[in-house]
Amino acid sequence: MNTLLVANPKGGSGKTTLAINLAVMLATQGSNVRLLDLDRQRSATNWLVQRPADLPVVWPYEPDNKSATKAGWLIIDSPAGLHGKTLSRAIKLAQHIVVPIGSSAFDIGASTEFLHTLKEEKAIRKQRVSIGMVGMRISPRTRAAQQLETFLTGHDFPLIGVLQDTQAYVNASFEGKGVFDLPPRITLREREQWRALGEWLTPKNHA
Repeated sequence: MNTLLVANPKGGSGKTTLAINLAVMLATQGSNVRLLDLDRQRSATNWLVQRPADLPVVWPYEPDNKSATKAGWLIIDSPAGLHGKTLSRAIKLAQHIVVPIGSSAFDIGASTEFLHTLKEEKAIRKQRVSIGMVGMRISPRTRAAQQLETFLTGHDFPLIGVLQDTQAYVNASFEGKGVFDLPPRITLREREQWRALGEWLTPKNHA
């Protein structure tokens, strides 16, 4: 089982949006996907309840459920404030960590400290875990977008995606969907922005 942790200790960084859309992307590719919601707000859990039965299945993670024992992906939506021993335990469970980072000065400041903390973790220093950063809710051609992209490209961890701020994510989530559940003709831009992230998750990039 491939375990992917979506983590950033700052609330509002886009963790849940990223987690549910990662789950949908992998499910539409035919993978067996489970979603573990550790956030106190339970937004991902509520999203799962709303998800239509006729769409590719994203299972809630339940250790006793037979779907949880199958090969596939476990996506973990981590809580805000993840740090210390709790962060270390979460890292030990994961093969991949995706760090969503917003464009505000507060997001960048909080993420700088978190990325430094990640570098100090033993599993990461020994390259047992792959880490990638994703810019979230980017409005193109703005000063904030330029500052964020400069920040993202100035770190040791690779930039694996920049997702623009569009209503597609909001509208889809209200219906228990992700952008990959929506018609391609209206989500061409969003799908293209996910291409690099999808390629990063392929096994050949983690050999």
